[in-house]
Amino acid sequence: MTDFNEMTTEDFRRHGYALVDWLADYLERVGEMNVLPQVEPGELRDMLADRAPEHPEDFEAISADLDRIVLPGLTNWASPGWFAFFPAAVSGPSILGDLAAAGLGQQGMLWATSPICTELETVVVDWVVDLLGLPSWWKTTDRGGGVIQQSASDAVHTALVVAREEATRRGAQPGRWVAYVSSQAHSSVEKGAKVAGFSHIRLIEVDDEYAMRIEALQDAVQADQDAGLVPAFVCSAVGTTATTAVDPVRAIGEIARPAGMWHHVDAAFAGNAMFCPEFRHHQDGLELADSYTVNPYKWTPVTFDGSLFYVADRRPLIQTLSVLPEYLRNQASESGQVIDYRDWHVALGRRFRSLKLWFVLRYYGAEGIRARLRANVEWAQQLAERVDEHPLLERVAPVPFSLVCLRHKDGNQATEALAQAINASGHSYVTPSRIDNLAFIRVSIAQMNTRRKHVERLWKLIEQAANPTDQST
Repeated sequence: MTDFNEMTTEDFRRHGYALVDWLADYLERVGEMNVLPQVEPGELRDMLADRAPEHPEDFEAISADLDRIVLPGLTNWASPGWFAFFPAAVSGPSILGDLAAAGLGQQGMLWATSPICTELETVVVDWVVDLLGLPSWWKTTDRGGGVIQQSASDAVHTALVVAREEATRRGAQPGRWVAYVSSQAHSSVEKGAKVAGFSHIRLIEVDDEYAMRIEALQDAVQADQDAGLVPAFVCSAVGTTATTAVDPVRAIGEIARPAGMWHHVDAAFAGNAMFCPEFRHHQDGLELADSYTVNPYKWTPVTFDGSLFYVADRRPLIQTLSVLPEYLRNQASESGQVIDYRDWHVALGRRFRSLKLWFVLRYYGAEGIRARLRANVEWAQQLAERVDEHPLLERVAPVPFSLVCLRHKDGNQATEALAQAINASGHSYVTPSRIDNLAFIRVSIAQMNTRRKHVERLWKLIEQAANPTDQST
């Protein structure tokens, strides 16, 4: 009889308990570790075998290499000193939801291949419509609907493909489609436009607060129409990556509608703030949008990955992406009574991502998530006030959410030196950035494990590094 060396259920329990213990230990001590790994390029590769093993290894030996090889090479995104980029959340309920999803092994490409994978997703994405105050017709129970994609990049790429097809259905010829986006929007929009075959991509200039200038958009659209081109897509950013600037969603929508453009709203990070009603004015005008994306893993307890992508009307999306070979045909799909999410994005295969979102929403409740968001914004506002009061520092942009952008008044070199000093501390990590020739530092306060004391520690470091000759601070 062939021995496949399968792991028995008893061994699975034993090793599984041990791995959960290891992860729990990691989460308990991650705050004591350096945020950035202390390794050189190639050092970790040299620790790995040149060839895959020919013979089975004991699981104890495999798991031991978590400490020997994996841990030294980790960038500790879960560190409470993580103030860089935007975070990738880690929480117990979400990890357990992901564990359950992995163990259940569902492939949710069709309702028929996993009814619960589909129906749980439709329910939780509809919950989020209410939790974020989004238009009610974006629910799957109405004419719109939401789907969990891998990332906001996948979502915007999908929106661009639908925009292209909608323009083509109206008679636009290939090579004449135009996409418009703020010069400060995420690079995924420009990349997605190239992937979708847009020959014309307009980066619209911004105002003093780094939001899209509506007059500049109007002028660009008019110039393209006069030249015989077809405006097909425009993106509003609610919280740009560099500074969390907010584009005028309503004004952009009022230009997009009569021009026949698909209007996508990218709220990947800042959209999470809409759990709190006091922030919803930032996205006034959503009723004029065609699609919208928000990434719960960037500012709620949901682990990476999983981006919520909503459409106001699902028909153009499905019409664009539906290809039905014989091997995917089934009675449920033919009935027209079910959603097949394979028609809602480029990928056919899909994981059971809704399970971790369901776990998180039930474990923390909306009030628990709101409390965390409000605390982060409060700490960011306090940090911004300290920057404003400091004689050697200045803010670069407003702080509508929980990102503070600051620089040294002595210029780019001093700002870059300040960022290097912060990141050399080991306990805190920030992102140096630039807009045009202006160097600045992004401080993103959104990591699950960050508390006020960690922001206080960061500020003391900033004060000291900003004026190293004055040790009294």
